[in-house]
Amino acid sequence: MLYQLNQIILMKRTQLFMLIALLLGNCPCTLQAQTEKWQNLFNGKDLTGWKQLNGKAKFAAMNGEIVGTTVANEPNSFLATEKDYSNFILEFEVLVDNTVNSGVQFRSQSNAQYKNGRVHGYQVEIDPSDRAWSGGIYDEARRGWLYPLDINPVGKTAFKKGEWNKYRVECMDNTVRTWINGIPTANLVDTITHSGFIALQVHAIGKNDVPGKQIRWRNIRIQTTNLKPSKPDNIYVVNLVPNNLSEQEKAQGYSLLWDGKTTKGWVGAYKTTFPDHGWTIKDGVLTVERSNGAESTNGGDIVTVNEYGAFELKFDFKLTEGANSGVKYFVTLTEHNKGSAIGMEYQILDDERHPDAKLGKNGNRTLASLYDLIASKKIPAAQRKIGEWNKGLIRVYPDNKIEYWLNGFKVVEFTRGSPEFKALVAESKYKNWKDFGMAPKGHILLQDHGDQVSFRSIKIKQF
Repeated sequence: MLYQLNQIILMKRTQLFMLIALLLGNCPCTLQAQTEKWQNLFNGKDLTGWKQLNGKAKFAAMNGEIVGTTVANEPNSFLATEKDYSNFILEFEVLVDNTVNSGVQFRSQSNAQYKNGRVHGYQVEIDPSDRAWSGGIYDEARRGWLYPLDINPVGKTAFKKGEWNKYRVECMDNTVRTWINGIPTANLVDTITHSGFIALQVHAIGKNDVPGKQIRWRNIRIQTTNLKPSKPDNIYVVNLVPNNLSEQEKAQGYSLLWDGKTTKGWVGAYKTTFPDHGWTIKDGVLTVERSNGAESTNGGDIVTVNEYGAFELKFDFKLTEGANSGVKYFVTLTEHNKGSAIGMEYQILDDERHPDAKLGKNGNRTLASLYDLIASKKIPAAQRKIGEWNKGLIRVYPDNKIEYWLNGFKVVEFTRGSPEFKALVAESKYKNWKDFGMAPKGHILLQDHGDQVSFRSIKIKQF
């Protein structure tokens, strides 16, 4: 009887411990339920559930890995999931030859109506080169680079050459975020494609490249239910949704400098109201209308009501053929210039067709230059066709270091007030303006140069 009583007590105690463990989330059955949220996209044995598209590079299942091998005279090759995915968390590990570029497609598509079935869509980059853009987001066969890693210097350190690297991709509604080895690498907000397959890429090689280089993937898994986004980080956000602030942008301190609908917060330069002609607001776009190609002879420049010192300014702009405009800052409006108000300028110009591109010195009046002072770097990947939207960025740090960015690429860097800056001013059209560019704060200005130029998504963060 005593033995039976002890057994009953032991059983009850075990049941009690299991109940406590269950409530604390440590029961094996709970762990199993947590693990079941992940689905393996690769069974470790063969390529069931995958299909090859476009090029004929070799893909094989070997030793629990998917191995892609480069071949000569073939375009980009893709091993794509047979299923499409919309919202998900994707993780995988990759080991790549240091001389090979690759990537993993997601929310991607292939159909006869688009370039005869060409795979197109988002790609998280695998880039072991010294450029170090692994984890960036590229729009394959469509728009090109959306998130080049120059905009996130810390992210460039995440990828380890010659080692297995763990990637994470979170796609939740309009937001796409990527990590490598736990380090955030990209944050993109976009609406162009919400569903598509996942695909492993073997990139085409040059005619002088030796074939047979390998890319190896393993532990490829996905979550599609009960998704919880990772905690916010502090990396730069590329937001392609017009006049929108993402949650991370808000957390970083950004606000809309133009609300996308009204003239609130803006007035004409040297005026107390917004110009009654020369500027239009339609469908979330602010446009200076074409007139005679001269400075401020139609509606005139517009400026912010408020003044700003150290800040980060994001803005989208779109040129028409032969157009000229600019974004100015540290505009004090204390001098009444005959033309445009005086301030430091981010030049906006059709370099090919407008004569101003050939004036000044060494190209310092071309697109994204510090106007008449420092020429911008001409980076092919940063160039957009006339009529396409560009993303501009001006960073003014508290220590007076200033950067200009164009479509994710840094094109100008200088320090205002430095001996070099003062020497440039002394040789420029601003040489007779006392303390040019040295005001502690000033208005931000959009220029009327008599040509049609459009703006949207104007955002600011103050340091």
